[in-house]
Amino acid sequence: MGDLQSLLPFVLMFVVVYFFMLRPQMKRQKKEKLFASELKKGDRVITKSGMHGKILDLNDDGTCIIETGAGKVKFERSALSK
Repeated sequence: MGDLQSLLPFVLMFVVVYFFMLRPQMKRQKKEKLFASELKKGDRVITKSGMHGKILDLNDDGTCIIETGAGKVKFERSALSK
């Protein structure tokens, strides 16, 4: 009985950490992966660094060419946020 009571706070801490930190992070990663897989030519995007542009080309190696006000720039798909 005493062993169970001493483990209860650790179990509760794990449950709190899971529901308030790990689970939302996993959901966010899943949304980002879905977003990156649904990109197509002509989509308007914003990079994680804040650069706005339009997708000109998507490559199989995980990169894409974006047309910005400054010209054409090559980015990794993982660097796109919206």
